[in-house]
Amino acid sequence: MTMDRIPQALWLPVTQMKDLEEHPALRICSGKGIYVYNAKGKPYIDAISSWWTNIFGHANPRITHALAKQAAQLEHVLFAGVIHPPAEELARRLADLTPDELTKVFFAGDGASAVEIAMKMSYGYRRNTGQPEKRRFVGLSGGYHGETLGALSICGHDAFSDIYRPLMPDNISVTGPDCYRCPYDRTRTDCDAECFEPMERTLEERGREITAVFVEPLAQGAAGWRFYPPRYLHKLRECTRHHDIHLAFDEIAVGFGRLGTMFAMEQAGVTPDFVTLSKSITSGTLPLSVVMTTDAVYESFLGDFTELKAFMHSHTYMGNPLACAVANETLSMFEELNVLETNKPKYRHLADYAAQRFAGHRHVGEVRSLGFITCVELVADPGTRTPLDWKQRTGFRIFREALKRGALLRNLGDCIYFLPPYVITQDEITRLVDIAHAAMVEVLGE
Repeated sequence: MTMDRIPQALWLPVTQMKDLEEHPALRICSGKGIYVYNAKGKPYIDAISSWWTNIFGHANPRITHALAKQAAQLEHVLFAGVIHPPAEELARRLADLTPDELTKVFFAGDGASAVEIAMKMSYGYRRNTGQPEKRRFVGLSGGYHGETLGALSICGHDAFSDIYRPLMPDNISVTGPDCYRCPYDRTRTDCDAECFEPMERTLEERGREITAVFVEPLAQGAAGWRFYPPRYLHKLRECTRHHDIHLAFDEIAVGFGRLGTMFAMEQAGVTPDFVTLSKSITSGTLPLSVVMTTDAVYESFLGDFTELKAFMHSHTYMGNPLACAVANETLSMFEELNVLETNKPKYRHLADYAAQRFAGHRHVGEVRSLGFITCVELVADPGTRTPLDWKQRTGFRIFREALKRGALLRNLGDCIYFLPPYVITQDEITRLVDIAHAAMVEVLGE
């Protein structure tokens, strides 16, 4: 494994830079398909789709052709009072793919920006409709929506937010569903009733001051890919409607087929007031995010110029033609290649083989899967579900061992997960799982 000392000018995200003195950074120089390559040409399976974005493989010829074609025509133009064909087409196609109520598309550059835009739209709606007292937002424990201050204020991860809490808006965190460590009887068909009770109580007691609830539908990624049933979202939609509260689905990580359907909201049969999209929308090629919302929200900002109702929010590169062009090509590939059906045997093999390979190990608490995501949660004691000592950095050590064996398998704490590009084959899935298992055994023993 070739590692390189990092240039002094670089400061990497979510990285303790002192670690790099002992564990130098991996320098990646090229990519093709499911692989990325170091300077000497050694391949590494991109097991997490380059932070959950690259669904059709690196250097995909269709995507790169669409990018080059657009770059030769129009690379960028301001998006305030100006439109262009790639954005028009993308907005229309997204509206066609989502429930009829989601009629409006607002572009931004990254996921956290999209979340903050949705927050501002929700409160702007309240202000413009005479409800300024409804100004707080609700997020779930374990939830993740980005790391700008507004988005961070509805996240449920202390590691990201504690130090900045004095700077953040005073929003509300509610205990969310955690099916693995659920303290209730999980054999019951209505076991979600107790899990929903904290949310129900919060909305009942504080509904007059709450403008919106933000959730990652069905799967909380940064929490270690916690999955929860669609029934929770049904209850949440009913409860938010009852209390006149907006419901926002953050589908940034799970949209575009990752959970088996194009969007997670399809599995719940629930239409929120806001949906945020990003990551896979451009096949991991360029930054782009989207907020989709309803006519009711949009129309609350309409009025004479002197009423000062316009939605005053902008980013320099929002609606960028290059990003919109590759997003359109991404959607074309979904349509023409029947991606959702083609993926099914692959992610079933991933789920089955990972369960077979990891089950029964003395430190494997659970192997869980939903769509094209499989997660192995490692614990000190599977019987009690006691976590490993986080200071031992078990997951990080397994990640390092997997690199030696040719897989870029970045951990989430002590959860090892697989979220590969859709173009991976079943044989490559088998190899990836074998590499991860071997790395785990090297660190934890048989």
